[in-house]
Amino acid sequence: MAALSIFAPAKLNLFLAITGRRADGFHELVSVVAPLDFGDTLRVEPAAEFSLACDAPDVPRDESNLVLKAARAFAAATGWRGGAKFFLEKRIPPGAGLGGGSSDGVAALRALNQLAGAPRAADALVALAAQLGSDCPLFLSDAPVIMRGRGEKISPLPADIARRLGGRRVLVFKPAFGIATAWAYARLAAGAPESYLAPVEAEARIAAWLASPDAAVEPLLFNTLERPAFEKFVALPALLERLRRDFGLAPRMSGSGSACFALLRDDADAAPVVAAVRTAWGESALVVETRLRAAAVPAART
Repeated sequence: MAALSIFAPAKLNLFLAITGRRADGFHELVSVVAPLDFGDTLRVEPAAEFSLACDAPDVPRDESNLVLKAARAFAAATGWRGGAKFFLEKRIPPGAGLGGGSSDGVAALRALNQLAGAPRAADALVALAAQLGSDCPLFLSDAPVIMRGRGEKISPLPADIARRLGGRRVLVFKPAFGIATAWAYARLAAGAPESYLAPVEAEARIAAWLASPDAAVEPLLFNTLERPAFEKFVALPALLERLRRDFGLAPRMSGSGSACFALLRDDADAAPVVAAVRTAWGESALVVETRLRAAAVPAART
């Protein structure tokens, strides 16, 4: 069988409300999430066993990588006795809140399901993805979605709103440092109870946005995890405030950070905004102009 090339998109949390902590230690959340046209590429070819190579030297290639975890989980769930050689072209930085590792793992599930002759239906793949990580199931959708629970409950947005979001121009920028997801959630849990957003309020905000005539996304933008991140990493709020003041943007942090983003008008000149990011965070900062994903890119056979 021919080798496959699977795109693994980054994601942005346009709205992220952490609504409380569960007895099992996970957190409940409500989030509007959109995939991006920016992401990693996973190349896969049949082999006798599973192996992983990557063009980024700091990416683990052992069983701690979600690509290999996904491969083992797929084989165990399906009884498939094949193997695969994976090569990951890494573009999504770690510690960014962009979902890179989760997206890579789901790309591996997609690829193996094709190599094995599609033995798992869509619902079964969602359940398998949920075993890998809380935010993995969203990457089986090719459009903006609403996440609930600990991230495993996925609902599509109304088609007209998904179409309006698709293709929106966005600038993604990340400082040289990352933020560990576990640290961000632990810091939030250690704060006052009002650090969480009540579930009823989170749902009300989304409902009001969905009911608005134009469904402009800027009024929806919100992230509970900004508070603990901004308290420690003051370079984040300092830059976002400057972008609001000087450019009239509505920048936010994605997920647990440290990546942030700002939606841009199609006629806006991004160069001054990029220059402001570079001035604040230096040349080592990642700055990518991309778009919210409008349509899926099917797996390519090579």
